[in-house]
Formats: sequence, structure tokens, C-alpha cells
Amino acid sequence: MIYRASPGQVSYGEVIGIILLDSCAPYIPGDVANASTYQYPVRFRKVSGLTVERIFNHDLSLLEKVTEAAFDLKNNGVRAITGDCGFMAIYQQALTEKVDLPVFMSSLLQIPFLCRLIKQNDQIGIITANSESLTEKVLESCGANLPGRIAVGGMEKCQNFRAAFIEEKGDLNRNKVEEEVVLTAKNLLASFPAVRIILLECSVLPPYGASIQQATGLPVFDFITMIDYVCSAVLKKEFQGFM
Repeated sequence: MIYRASPGQVSYGEVIGIILLDSCAPYIPGDVANASTYQYPVRFRKVSGLTVERIFNHDLSLLEKVTEAAFDLKNNGVRAITGDCGFMAIYQQALTEKVDLPVFMSSLLQIPFLCRLIKQNDQIGIITANSESLTEKVLESCGANLPGRIAVGGMEKCQNFRAAFIEEKGDLNRNKVEEEVVLTAKNLLASFPAVRIILLECSVLPPYGASIQQATGLPVFDFITMIDYVCSAVLKKEFQGFM
């Protein structure tokens, strides 16, 4: 077998490229920004200035920098590109048009698919880092503005979650955040009993997906289910077995 070098590329084998916010928090296993979350190599690229506050405010002024990050990942050999915040949906269409790779910037892109898994009168419950930022425009950018099909629970007022990931105090009390996330899920179901699937918008929430499922008994989708799914498409594996 003959291998060919790509000019300017100094490392190889990273399947998924992940564009990161310019933020500071403990990103634990299961978080999109923790490399040990994955069973395959990933490559990270931070966008300077793309803060939590700016992404919550849907700041499009950094599109050029985000696009530059996407091309840097592409030039270093990744096969698909994602992000570490569901609100990066605001860059989805522009990057799709410019970067000749599969681009999936938001966990919210799973919503049209998830709607097909449940009855027409059932709902998808979204747990988000900031319910005020989850606007119709964000949902539209993911093909997911589906009136009556979505119920939302926000984490922005949860003390421990807010301190770690919005105020970026530098510490994370995992157990306390887990309690807050599970309580948010339970409150969501109490308010919207038609919810049959839960989707975690925020990239820091997948570590708590198992606890949410245990507490609710529902399927839980998140960034990692999406990234694993796309990886399985861009990096097909041969099957071994017996007949």
C-alpha cells in the first residue's frame, strides 16, 4: 500500500474536527471538549473571541474566524466537522456552503430525525444551557422549527451549572450539576407530559445523559450520539464474524 502526504499536514488519523468556544471550564469525560469521550481520534480548534456570551447572543461577526477554523481542521485531514455548542447552529448553513466536508455544528440537527421516531402528537424535550437563546431562528437553522413538537427546559438559572459553564468560575461540582440536570428533566416532563424523547442541546450535558435516562426512562440524545453517528458514516469499518 502506498501512502501520500498532504502538503502542510503534520499529523494524521484524526477523524472528527471539533470547533471550540473560547471558554474556560472543567470539561470532564463525556463532554464534547474532552478527547477521552471518543473511541476514535478527534482534533480540536478553538476560535479566539467566540465566548459563551457571544454565542448566546447569536453573534455572527465571528463567522470569518469560525470558517478559518473549519478550513484549518479540513487541511489537517479531518473527515467531518462539528462544534461544542448547540448554538453554533447559527454558522451551520454558511459552513456547509463553504467547506467541502460534512458539517454538523449543532446537536439540534437531530430534531427532524427524532420527530420521525415518535407519534405526531408526542414531543421532544430539549434541555438547553440557555432557554432564552433557543429561538425560532436557531431552530430554523437546523430545520427544526416544528411548532407543537418541542418542549424546552433551561439550565441558565441552575446555580452550579451557571457558575461552572456560564460564569466560568473554574470549578465544577459534578454531583451538584447532575442533580440540577436531572431535576430540570423531571420538571420538563411534569410540565410537558407528551415528551417521549429528550435531546441535550448543550455540549457539556452528555456526561449526565445516563442519569437523565435512569430518572425519566426515556431515550436521551445529545452531541455524542450525533458525533458517533457521523463518524460511523465517514469511517466505515469492516465486519468480522462467522457464518
